[in-house]
Amino acid sequence: MGSKTKTGAPGGMSDRTADVILVVFSLLIAILIAYPLYYVLIASVSNPYDVYAGKTFLLPSGFTLDGYKAVFADANLVTGFLNSVKYTVIGTIFSVLMIYLTAYPLSVKNLPGRTFFSILFIITMYFGGGLIPTYLVVKQTGLINNMWALFLPGGVAVGNMIIVRNYFENSIPKEMIEAAKIDGATHWQTFSRVVVPLSKPIMAVMVVYSMVAYWNDWFTALIYLPGMEKAPLPLVLRNVLIKSSVSAAQASTISGGYAELNKLTEMIKFSSIIVAALPMLIIYPFVQKYFEQGMMAGAVKG
Repeated sequence: MGSKTKTGAPGGMSDRTADVILVVFSLLIAILIAYPLYYVLIASVSNPYDVYAGKTFLLPSGFTLDGYKAVFADANLVTGFLNSVKYTVIGTIFSVLMIYLTAYPLSVKNLPGRTFFSILFIITMYFGGGLIPTYLVVKQTGLINNMWALFLPGGVAVGNMIIVRNYFENSIPKEMIEAAKIDGATHWQTFSRVVVPLSKPIMAVMVVYSMVAYWNDWFTALIYLPGMEKAPLPLVLRNVLIKSSVSAAQASTISGGYAELNKLTEMIKFSSIIVAALPMLIIYPFVQKYFEQGMMAGAVKG
């Protein structure tokens, strides 16, 4: 007897055909998502004029590393990188801790004032004082030129907190929490010994979210951290790009004048994107498994 092709619903396509269509569709989506980053990568090592002429659709054209040389020639690059690592590590730990300490009490059904506090947090997602009032508050609390100005004003990301709260409500077995209470465990013991160990997937999601946010944040440092000695990497790269921007004074000091300076500026733009994004791209594959599990579970609303 010949092999039979497994069929799906009556009148529908076969399972094999459906799988092929899904694979092709997934590949197309992956290409659409990955190509912009690939394009920036090949553009960063190509002649900008060839980029604008459309000669770098798939492969670099006029290979050059001048953009990366200009970026890495800046004396503040290493300091900025180390600052970004420090801010990202401290900020991620602080933010995830604050999210957990906020989400767990709000996940307790019989918490007095639970609805009131939930509404209070949600209001902050839609309404804020603005930049100037926030700056004045930070200034009055003595946090100007202090790295904690990067963490304290936005220590709890309410959207992320709601995801974690939903995870606690829907993915942590109620029986285990009840068993801990019967054994005489306090809320803190239940939280630290039951809830935290069982919530590693959603913790990975929050770690990734926080890491990306702190790594890419340059505007907060621009406002609250004057001077370059405490500047994070994105702010250093921004300053490198500004310094390379075309001006009559700069153009007159460079061989080739305006055209060469404009060419260098365009190369620095693409190179800066790759330098800033590369660390996160390296880290993400190590947490992808937990990220996917936690994102799906945390998105469920009971």
